[in-house]
Amino acid sequence: MANKFYPVAQPTLNGNELNYVVDCIKSSWISSTGKYIDQFESKFAEYCKVTHSISVMNGTVALHLALLALDICEGDEIILPTFTYIATANAVRYVGAKPVFVDCDRKTWNINPNEVRQHISSRTKAIIVVHIYGQPCEMEEINAIAKEYGLFVIEDAAEAHGAVYHDKPVGSLSDMATFSFFGNKIITTGEGGMVLTNNDILAEKIRLLKGQGMDPKRRYWFPVIGYNYRMTNVQAAIGLAQLENIQWHVEQRIRVYNLYRKKLSHRQEIEFQGEVPNTKSSYWMTSILVNKNNFNRELFMQRLLHYGIEVRPFFYPMHILPPYQNFASEYQFPIADYIYSRGINLPSYASLKEDDIEFISKTICKLLDTVE
Repeated sequence: MANKFYPVAQPTLNGNELNYVVDCIKSSWISSTGKYIDQFESKFAEYCKVTHSISVMNGTVALHLALLALDICEGDEIILPTFTYIATANAVRYVGAKPVFVDCDRKTWNINPNEVRQHISSRTKAIIVVHIYGQPCEMEEINAIAKEYGLFVIEDAAEAHGAVYHDKPVGSLSDMATFSFFGNKIITTGEGGMVLTNNDILAEKIRLLKGQGMDPKRRYWFPVIGYNYRMTNVQAAIGLAQLENIQWHVEQRIRVYNLYRKKLSHRQEIEFQGEVPNTKSSYWMTSILVNKNNFNRELFMQRLLHYGIEVRPFFYPMHILPPYQNFASEYQFPIADYIYSRGINLPSYASLKEDDIEFISKTICKLLDTVE
């Protein structure tokens, strides 16, 4: 058995997190109001170069609120990648809309703009792009298609804090964007999310909906049915402390990724995620494809775990999952199927040392020579 365990992800809390949380407790401001919520929202908007940044309880409800704010409803169609985490598709179903899945690009694993165009219908209202594993999508093409057909664009940036597209931060490239601050993300609040927009009207709707629908100018008056989707001051305190060090957090992910590339790129059967020109990935996860005939991924992962190395398979494409098979029965998704079947996420957290990555990489190479 291994002497040390390497999880796929773990948070690094090396700033003012404890100080700010203690301040919340001492002040008794631990619920959904407090100075840290205002500061976190303001600083995150500044970081992403947008006008409005609205905190919510997690990334999934951020997507839900974005769709509600855009008045997406039953009968509408939303185009999104089949290769994503299920929250993206679930949010579409929450509002009664139909998810229309498209295949991904073979190089970047992101949504394929050519596939998007082929799936637009008279009922299409929006495109959700997912910056998978921190790699920005080809936003110029996506936005051009959206403009041509009069569609909204939402960035699901849950995995892409700090990523950059053509010198612009992810989150500022669309009508609305959503982030997650789950414990495995580049910066975290434990659970938490954010909705970003430059549109004053959309921002006002989101703030109304996230707080049970209560009129901000008239306490206990509810003009609409809303939701209890608020972030707590304690969560925001952790988030603010993380945001103060976000450049360091992103740099560590890039460092980890570059070390893996250095130590594994000599293996012809290992393929790393490709990049869009003029982008900077934030490498939420260092992820690889193993292009080896008759590769038994499950056995490979079990063998790695014996050495204390936790790796995980890629997300199931949406068209494979039971709730969404009926939405995709008429289409084929060969790229997503291939990427899913070969994909592995490696330990990718900030506190990994070069010796750790050396051990993980050598073990991967050793097992590739023995596991079919």
